[in-house]
Amino acid sequence: MPADKDRSCWNPILETLPREKLRDLQVKKFRRIMNWASQNSPYHRRIYRAAGIEPGDIKSMEDISRVPTVEKSNMQNIQLKDPFPYGDMLCLPIEEVTAFRQTSGTTGQPVYQADSWQDWEWWADAWAGILYSQGYRASDRVFLPFGYNIFVAFWAAHYGAEKLGCEVIPGGVMNTEQRLQKMRELRATAFMATPTYVLNMAETARNKLGLDPARDFNIKRITCAGEPGASIPATKKRMEDAWGARVFDHIGATETGAWSFECSEQPGGLHVNEALFLVQIEDVQTGEPIEEPNRPGKMIITAFDRQAQPCVRFDSKDIIQWHGDACTCGRTYRMIKGGLIGRSDDITKVKGVLLAPTVIEEAVRGILELSDEYIVTVMKKGDVDDISIQVEILAEAENEQERIIAELADRLREKTNLRFNISCCEYGTLPRSQLKAKRFRDLR
Repeated sequence: MPADKDRSCWNPILETLPREKLRDLQVKKFRRIMNWASQNSPYHRRIYRAAGIEPGDIKSMEDISRVPTVEKSNMQNIQLKDPFPYGDMLCLPIEEVTAFRQTSGTTGQPVYQADSWQDWEWWADAWAGILYSQGYRASDRVFLPFGYNIFVAFWAAHYGAEKLGCEVIPGGVMNTEQRLQKMRELRATAFMATPTYVLNMAETARNKLGLDPARDFNIKRITCAGEPGASIPATKKRMEDAWGARVFDHIGATETGAWSFECSEQPGGLHVNEALFLVQIEDVQTGEPIEEPNRPGKMIITAFDRQAQPCVRFDSKDIIQWHGDACTCGRTYRMIKGGLIGRSDDITKVKGVLLAPTVIEEAVRGILELSDEYIVTVMKKGDVDDISIQVEILAEAENEQERIIAELADRLREKTNLRFNISCCEYGTLPRSQLKAKRFRDLR
């Protein structure tokens, strides 16, 4: 049942649980899911025995840190085994699997994800909590402009919105112009998309339909996922200015579930749904647990209640950092600061400098005369790294190209300590994407 309209939390008991009780609950739920995986998955049983650890050994957070991690590459190899197509990580009879999803494959061979009916209810409830925290209510008419296919994308958001009582409009088999026209026709109040597509839709509305998204639509809130842009201030501002709406971030994944969310207070970070997930941050090099704020590390995540294909100590490769403050919304969940910083396999060295693609996005999107699109390329010229960036200058600012390039060069130098070769393309010539954009190419 949807929460009362005067409540600020979807589940006020769990979301405001005192920290000590919340940590006790997490240890208890971790021990339970580890035991479930050990009893029902040959794969998990093997890795726990090899590490010399059993579910009964888990008494504290320190004990949890001793449990082996699982990586995507492990899951890809597991899927070569029976039962087809999930392998011996599966914890339920194949007949109890009711939903198939797979990862996008942007970081290699896709991973197949099995969910039971109970798992899918868990997904929906996690999303209901996210949307409720961002102000979605039963009075909202929510448009979902994504292709309903084998990628999880916003599938669970659809069911989470329905669980709140929202009216949901599926915008699957439509092109961008048709989606915009339907959103306007039905006076949709909210929609969800990747930051790339939020900006793409606004551009299409202006340039192809002659519409101002902020004036000619009824959108009040937008929820983003799939890319870090909604936590990058310059990108968030572009989206909010374009649509005249509040933009909220969320982070999740096919293998993990919907584990974090930005609430309506927008505190400069995202809450971790600690009643449903255990998020741990570890040093990328040493594996040392990180508890202090403002120190980036890789995220290790456990989903407490996912049964068909458990997510226990999954090494996501995502780089995050703890926030140092509590949110004024009253939730006791810890927050991560600034959303997703990058991935440990994306953060690379260029000329000896560690470079995260999100820093480049902040520099580009902070210059209003540039379009939303850009492409960064790193290659070798002899023995030296060479980094270049292609950008588009808006048509009305073409006569200011020299100044804009100089400003971008300064911003990039300030944020990355690198000198970029900058080239300008004709507006509209760089690729546009409806899902995740691949803007960083390392050709070395």
